[in-house]
Amino acid sequence: MSTETTSPNDMTSVNRSGNIVLVVDDSSMDRHLAGAIVQKMGGWGALFAGNGVEALALLEKERADVVLTDMLMPEMDGLQLVQAIRSRFPLTPVILMTAHGSEDIAIQALQKGAASYVPKKSLARDLAETLEQVLAASKTRQQEQRLLSRLGKFETQFTLDNDTSLIPALVAHLEEDVNRLKLAEPSGLVLLGVALHEALTNAMLHGNLELSSALRETDEKEYYRQSVDRRSKPPYGERKVTVSARFTREELIFVIQDEGNGFDPNTLPDPTDPSNLGKVSGRGLLLIQTFMDRVEHNAKGNEITMVKRC
Repeated sequence: MSTETTSPNDMTSVNRSGNIVLVVDDSSMDRHLAGAIVQKMGGWGALFAGNGVEALALLEKERADVVLTDMLMPEMDGLQLVQAIRSRFPLTPVILMTAHGSEDIAIQALQKGAASYVPKKSLARDLAETLEQVLAASKTRQQEQRLLSRLGKFETQFTLDNDTSLIPALVAHLEEDVNRLKLAEPSGLVLLGVALHEALTNAMLHGNLELSSALRETDEKEYYRQSVDRRSKPPYGERKVTVSARFTREELIFVIQDEGNGFDPNTLPDPTDPSNLGKVSGRGLLLIQTFMDRVEHNAKGNEITMVKRC
């Protein structure tokens, strides 16, 4: 690979009124080859950078609709550039230019979020079509984000059997809804997921199947044996868990209701009491109350409402 850098003329070779491609390659010849193809496309123009560091600096100052990057470059390679763009410019798609010897890193880059790839030997034939396809998909995503930013309220509801294997899938689905609507930071999503997982587990195992936390502390094997046994026996196995979620720009509200006999919420141990921290029975409630802004039980004790402010 050449180590040539970008010239000032490279930087300004762009039709700013049309679609803009940022071409990133440390080879001047390959940069100009890709740029020539782009500039023959109606309504397209090109910017150029010699490596990933230059590309990120340019993206801070100039608009680019698509980034087209080589994989093997000094200072910052194509994989590192994909990861940086995904983090700092998430709506800007990246297309890879692959050459012999870069296949492994290209696969990693696709797994990390690159939108597509074109072999360098096929640029003349495939680049224009790939750019058009990726840009069309990108603009659809951007329009979706604009639409979702105007969403006032979103509600969803699920009814589950007492199958704990469904819990991770449902939690992931709700997390994705929250993330898609930009209602929480990534770190907050993790904590939200933990609280939901604990509440759903409690509803299925303690609520519907009426399994005792005390049994789990004294004989965990028997606890899980009974959890499997009761799923197929009435009345336990016939009971359902209803999960309702309501999202607004101000707060996230989750209501989880089981069909068990309930309990007296006033008898719940204080999970923040140091003497209760080591008990299995207090861990779930401690996590829920710590990660949510408001937690309430109904009078019967078979429904929990958890509120997280956005």
